Amino acid sequence: MDIEKFTDDIYTVAEKLASGQSSEVKSKINFVRERLIELYKKNLVKINHSVLEIICASNLISHGYTVDIEKQLSSILVCDVFATKGDGTFILEIETGFTPPDHALDTIDYYVARIASKIARYSKHCSKFAMATPVVGILPIPKIFLKPPKDRKPEEVAKIKSLVDRFYKNPPIEEEDILNAHLHSIYLINIDKGFAKQLDPYTYLELTGKLQDASELDL
Repeated sequence: MDIEKFTDDIYTVAEKLASGQSSEVKSKINFVRERLIELYKKNLVKINHSVLEIICASNLISHGYTVDIEKQLSSILVCDVFATKGDGTFILEIETGFTPPDHALDTIDYYVARIASKIARYSKHCSKFAMATPVVGILPIPKIFLKPPKDRKPEEVAKIKSLVDRFYKNPPIEEEDILNAHLHSIYLINIDKGFAKQLDPYTYLELTGKLQDASELDL
């Protein structure tokens, strides 16, 4: 653990994000910065993920949200970014595409299951839920989550549940959570330039759909 290096890096990113912003925005970004340093000292975060979190947090802060990082939602769920504005709550989960060595032979299924699981488990804890990824990655979003709940067929729900249950059994996901899950937006993170671009899920799938089809992803 190199606290000095982590602190220097987070300060550099925070200063870049706060440049030209109002004093209120700067204060909120600095709160996230100090929170990340505190978490790093407890060995709860890594620098690469922390940079993604503060960039996304800065985007939400610039839109009037108050933001916290690594917020406990339940006994088993901790979200990356939790934001509030008025009576609304916003949860954002960041995905980088990493899969553990145990799933070297079923990487795609594992990744799709993880994304589906997050949408179903986290979105019930907020009024708006979003996924984020660096611009170098593609999120394989199951198309069922673009449909309103009334249009989701039982066989589609069962298919997602079966996939998620292969990898996440403790606790198992509920069909009701899949049926009622919602996805508000996708954020593309440009790490080098320090910004996150928000897209609606339909636009995102239009942009990535051909690549997913070429990869024969059955979503």
